[in-house]
Amino acid sequence: MDGARNMNKYDTMLAVNKKRNKRKIDTAKKEIYKMLENGEKVTVTKLIEQTGLSRGFFYKNEEVRALLDRAVEQQAGMVSPKRYIGNIAQKRKIELLEEQNEKLLKEMAALQEENNRLKKALGKRALNTIKNL
Repeated sequence: MDGARNMNKYDTMLAVNKKRNKRKIDTAKKEIYKMLENGEKVTVTKLIEQTGLSRGFFYKNEEVRALLDRAVEQQAGMVSPKRYIGNIAQKRKIELLEEQNEKLLKEMAALQEENNRLKKALGKRALNTIKNL
């Protein structure tokens, strides 16, 4: 009698564990699909934060790992939003620096022109001073 009861408990425990594992797999899959739909980069770290599941779960569970690998492969060329915003800021900074550079080049050309004009004037004045001696 005890053997049958123990088998029953064992079967119940297996069924509960299987059900719990299925829920974890479903949770992980839903989160991966959600991240893909939202255009978020799928990473194990983000999945851990979003689902509360362990890092080992994502690497050890073959079904989830296969889906994770496909998602990461699918996003291979994707740029993260933070990096994209950083790129935009850098481009704007480059544009501002190019504008500043252009302005400084014009200012330098004007100053060189003025310098040449003043040198000529100084040269003429020096000649006049010499002639008047």
